[in-house]
Amino acid sequence: MKMNLKLSTQNFFGTSETELKEIFCKWNVETYRVNQVFTWVYHYNCRDFSEMSNISKSLRSKLAENFHFSLPKIQKRTHSKDGSIKYLMELNDGAIVESVWMPSDSRKTLCLSTQVGCRLNCSFCLTASLGLKRNLTAGEIIGQHIAINEELEEKDQITNVVFMGMGEPLDNYVPVVDALRIMTSPEAMKVSTRKVTVSTSGLVNKIKDFQEEGLHINLAISLNASDNKTRDILMPINKKYPIEELIDCLKKYPLKPQRRHTIEYVLLEGINDSDEDAQRVVKWLQGIPCKINLIPFNFFDSTVYRPPSENRVLEFQSYLMKRNFSAFIRKNRATDILGACGQLAKQA
Repeated sequence: MKMNLKLSTQNFFGTSETELKEIFCKWNVETYRVNQVFTWVYHYNCRDFSEMSNISKSLRSKLAENFHFSLPKIQKRTHSKDGSIKYLMELNDGAIVESVWMPSDSRKTLCLSTQVGCRLNCSFCLTASLGLKRNLTAGEIIGQHIAINEELEEKDQITNVVFMGMGEPLDNYVPVVDALRIMTSPEAMKVSTRKVTVSTSGLVNKIKDFQEEGLHINLAISLNASDNKTRDILMPINKKYPIEELIDCLKKYPLKPQRRHTIEYVLLEGINDSDEDAQRVVKWLQGIPCKINLIPFNFFDSTVYRPPSENRVLEFQSYLMKRNFSAFIRKNRATDILGACGQLAKQA
């Protein structure tokens, strides 16, 4: 269906249910109409208000006068030998972000971005070299999902979403929460909360806010070190929120039954991969329902870091598993196209 674009109006993508209800109240329109409009847009992929046949003509006209539909433009696709596709996506102001679609037998996962660049300056992350250019809007965040899904065959449609691309999601808090509500709403994109994961470097204040949202989205927390001195170097945010404060926050975080946090741990040769590091990780994570993703460092040209040997990674994993932790070695995806964790930096 055709897409109208009027940049002086508001992008319907990213407009929250709450905001639209407020607008409808001002227009003296029944708020249940919001669900009807959402169904047309997100279930039937309608991009033309005039085609919404169960909506009054006057409301259709009002919607067309006040809203447009705009999605990020896919500028380039780069294919990995493992089947993944990195998408270079252009936003309306010309800014560029990257998203990565990763297929497996059981799922089709989209890794999407929440910021143009990032300001947290993690020393092992290529995205950090960009600095923070700007935050994405809720429409630009969900727009990555919609734009990519629209070009995929039915068998390749996105099943899982990870907010692990460019940017720190909780540093762009309100648009990310709005995007999550639209993404998981039964009236909108209806993605199961179990299939959505938001990554964070450990912004404790925002994690505390997030637990009050009632979204029950999976959290992935980047730990990446077993002591504050090392984590200060790897992740400067640790100087504001040290490990003990982060761990205390996670222990108090309310989880639904059968849910666990994901602890992300990027393994760097000679930096955070020793037996002593494994021992300290175990001590920190005692009492926290979690699984641990071990991520051998994804190399890029400008870095001084190296991944550990395969044996060292396996030994680290073995130590954790013998202490009854679920520890997985994450299979690196799209490394040949700079599409893996920590490698996104607008390089096609």
